Amino acid sequence: MNFKKTLILIFISGILIANIFAWQKVFALCDDNLKVYFLDVGQGDSEFIQTPDNRQIIIDGGPGSAVLEKIFKLMGFFDRKIDIVILSHPDLDHMQGLIEILKKYKANYIIQAGAEKESEDFLAWQKVLSRQKSLGAKIINVKAGDVIKVGHINLEILFPLENLSGQKIKKYSNEACVVVKLYYGRKCFLFTGDIGEKTEREIIKSNQNIDCDILKVAHHGSKYSTSEEFLQSLSPEIAIIEVGKNSYGHPTQEVLQRLEKFDIKVLRTDISGDIKIVSDGNNLKLKTQK
Repeated sequence: MNFKKTLILIFISGILIANIFAWQKVFALCDDNLKVYFLDVGQGDSEFIQTPDNRQIIIDGGPGSAVLEKIFKLMGFFDRKIDIVILSHPDLDHMQGLIEILKKYKANYIIQAGAEKESEDFLAWQKVLSRQKSLGAKIINVKAGDVIKVGHINLEILFPLENLSGQKIKKYSNEACVVVKLYYGRKCFLFTGDIGEKTEREIIKSNQNIDCDILKVAHHGSKYSTSEEFLQSLSPEIAIIEVGKNSYGHPTQEVLQRLEKFDIKVLRTDISGDIKIVSDGNNLKLKTQK
């Protein structure tokens, strides 16, 4: 084979490969399903959301840097931009992984309650926020009633009920969580952070629409969360408990019994690994790692 023919073959091969990748991209953009991943990051919370418009949202990052490998696999090698990052509250088992993510990825929007905490980890969070802001990220402190439209989905903030910007919080910030309700078509997900019964009661009394199909169980199944009153108001079909090896007894028998009483299907990351839920807006499809 002469040199000219070799060049022609290389050129044709390059076009074919480019077309394959182009069609893959078109296929991805045409996928009208919402994908929600509850990630197995140990004793902590982290959720990755891919919208039907191919937007990417991360809620919390768990402890340590275990989340990085999972995000890398979900987003791919070349994608280094995240549309929205949400911090539920500045406790280590939710915030630390986000700090690691924001060191390596650029965010367009970072959403938080805005309450401040005296800790080295929170100082690290503020430092990474400052860097992201210099790169063009918008930092938004939210409160109940705020709605963030992301293509075909809506993120509705149910808590905090008031603006917490600059407010100092104590060692544990569970009652200063951002609680988010995600709508897509006729299906909705509720992400509760680590709220306890006190906050659950406040949300119920606020007369917001809190009914949901998928509940991210608060505080890894602590007995001080997920009250019967709250479950009755929510009436979820499925409850996801994000939990790892721990000395707190999470998830507690009290919570598991409450969920069973209301005939709610329970999935746990310590048993099932990563949990994926796909929705077309009318139906739900579950897939677990293990």
